[in-house]
Amino acid sequence: MLIIRSSTTGKRGERKFRIVVKEKRSRRDGKAIETLGWYEKGPNGKKQIDKVRYDYWVSKGAVPTPAIEKLI
Repeated sequence: MLIIRSSTTGKRGERKFRIVVKEKRSRRDGKAIETLGWYEKGPNGKKQIDKVRYDYWVSKGAVPTPAIEKLI
């Protein structure tokens, strides 16, 4: 089963998150099938998401997590 979730990068206190497509059983920061974009938390949070690829993976059966659904 495929899932669309976030993966952490950056150092402590300056976390950035990648939006990735992964197998549900794989580790959070393990190898991803594809990276769809990124976002930063906080009051000046920025984000960049490839909507075309997101829609493609959802059409193939990938399920986004609730946090990613809220972000999109």
